[in-house]
This record gives sequence, C-alpha cells and structure tokens, in this order.
Amino acid sequence: MPALDLTDPVALGGAGDRNAARGQSVSTRLLFLIVGIANATWAPLVPLVQDRAGLDAAGLGLLLLTFGIGSILAMPSAGAAASRLGFRPVLLAGTLAIGLALPVLAVGDGLVELTLALVLFGAGMGAVDCVMNLQAVVVERASGRPMMSGFHGLYSLGCILGALIASGLLAAGLGAGRSVLLLVAGIAALFAAAWPGILPAERAGGSGGPAFARPRGVVLVLGLLCFVVFLTEGSALDWSAVFLIQQRGLDPAWAALGYAAFSVTMTAGRLAGDRVVARLGRRPVVVFGGLLAAAGLALSVLVPAWEAALAGYALVGAGCANIVPVLFTAAGRQTAMPARVAVPAVTTLGYAGVLAGPALIGFAAQALGLSAALLLVAALLLAVAAAGRSLPV
Repeated sequence: MPALDLTDPVALGGAGDRNAARGQSVSTRLLFLIVGIANATWAPLVPLVQDRAGLDAAGLGLLLLTFGIGSILAMPSAGAAASRLGFRPVLLAGTLAIGLALPVLAVGDGLVELTLALVLFGAGMGAVDCVMNLQAVVVERASGRPMMSGFHGLYSLGCILGALIASGLLAAGLGAGRSVLLLVAGIAALFAAAWPGILPAERAGGSGGPAFARPRGVVLVLGLLCFVVFLTEGSALDWSAVFLIQQRGLDPAWAALGYAAFSVTMTAGRLAGDRVVARLGRRPVVVFGGLLAAAGLALSVLVPAWEAALAGYALVGAGCANIVPVLFTAAGRQTAMPARVAVPAVTTLGYAGVLAGPALIGFAAQALGLSAALLLVAALLLAVAAAGRSLPV
C-alpha cells in the first residue's frame, strides 16, 4: 500500500470525503475516551492491589513504576509499528493488552502476576496513547481546522466518566472483578465503534528513515515543554491534597477539592479549546496558558487561604488545558523529523514528566519546602509561556 502524506487530505483513504472525515473524527474521539476510561478504571484498584499483595508504601511505589516502564518502552515501538503496519493492528494490540491486564489487576494477589499485568497495562496504554495522537495529527491536518483540544477533552471526560462508573459499580457491591469486566466490555464496545474510522495505514514520513530517533531541535523543545506541563498536571494530582492539608490546614476529607477544581477547568477548557485556538491562534494559547497556570500556582502558594488555593488550582487547570494539544499539533507540523517519529518522541518525553515529576517535586520539597517546590513549577510554566512566542505552528 502506498505511503500516506500528512499534507494531502485525499491521500488519507477517504478523509477528503465529508462522511469519511466525520467517521475518522468520531473514531479519534472514541480512542481518547477509551484511554481516559481505562485510566480511571485502574485508579480505584490501586489500594486494593496494595492490600492484596501486602505492600508497604515503598513497595507500592516500586510496583507502580512498572506501569511507567511499560508505557515508556511501548510508545516509540508503537510509533515504529504504526508506520509499517498501519494504525489498526497497533491500536487493536494495545486495546487487547488493556483488556487482558485490567481483570488480572482487579483480582490478582501474587506480586509476579501483578507486576507482569501492570507492565502489560502500561504498554497497552502507551501504545494506544501514542497512535491515537498520531491519528489525531492526521485527522486535524486533513480537516484544516483546530481539533486537537477537543480530542484531548474526550480523554479528560473519559477519566471523569470512568471514575464515576467504577465508583458506582463498586459501591453497588459488584466487587472489583465483575466491575472491571463490565468496564472492559464497555471499552471493547467503544473500540468496535471506533474501528471503521481508524486509518488503515499511516507512513507519515514515507518508508525511509529510522524507526527510532532521538528527538532533536524543535522536537526536543516541544518534548521538554510537554514534560513541564505534564509535570504540572502530576503535581496537581499527587501534591495538591498534601499542600491543602499541610499548608492550609484543610480537613483530609476535603483535600481532593484541589484536584477536582483542576480537573473541572481542565476538562471544560479542552472541550472548548478548539474554538479558543481558532479564535486566538496556537501561539497565544500557549503563552497565555503558561502565564495563567503559573499565576494559579502562585496564587495557591502565596495567598494563605484554602479558598485561594482552590481558585489557584482551577486557574492551573484552565491554563494547562490546551497547551499539550497545541504542542502535539506542532509536533505533527514541524519538518525537522518525520511525524511518525516526532509524535512518539514528544509523547514519551511528556509522560516522563508524569512519572518523574512528582518525585522531583518531592525531592525539591524535602530540600526547600513544598511551597518553594511549587513555585519552581510556576517558574517552569513561565518558561513554557516564553517559548510559546516562537512555537512552530
């Protein structure tokens, strides 16, 4: 089959046709929704896994690291496989890995089986995440209008829906095993609905060139910017509750409000993001988003009231909402490296921020205090805003 060209909508196997383009758009949104639901399905299983395996905090931390290892290893491999085999087989393999791993994580109690399942789950999530972003780049370019924020908004929406459904099923007394099987069945149904619109083949850079390459030039810059934004998101997930309890004296029962405020504005910002990007342009979205997120962290840290901290985290979510989607679009449009290599590289660097970021903040908090560590994150967000002025869009 001839190679597809990112710059030619007609070459997308029917993307020039309105109905085919609509189907590809819906399919891409469903893929992002699947990853969000799968991520939310795993979250309530973490304490159950810790209890069944008899792990202390350090042991759980080491076990959770295997998820990241699986994801980081799978992302560049998935990009290389997609360039040779097409999107469909890679996405199918990744979704199967997710569907096989989650039931084991729901009921397994042996450390070896849990470790292998978590590596498989991480690899499946990494593969699907990488290739769905590759498809999103292709579909957005073919459409000629901003779409990436809306795609990522479906991921955020999937996280919320998955968390609500998982919590509801567990609260109904179905147990972890049956609850996860129902969620996996839902994921399978969504993937079947997405299948017709998945691009059958994608060789964005042609057949030449290496399958793997170190990010360089603008791709490295984009990856580092993604690292900072994902680090910020990780800090909201892992440190907002700690900050509210330790620094603002909030009751632990209400400490999740910080991340809730972040998540609500993040999701709303992404769902409205395509219109925002179309109106303002991609560079201003990164510049203003970085400034807004930095201001939100500064507000949380510098104003000694828990209400201000909640407002600050809401600003962080709104500011970060559309930066990463714009960076992925830029990765697909730059010319320093083929998109089939650049997008996985940016994805991998970004997720390294999720994995390493909370630990780095912990080290900084140990040395300087948590407030100072969060202000360092705000300074990094200012650097993102400064870099946004010369973003290659």
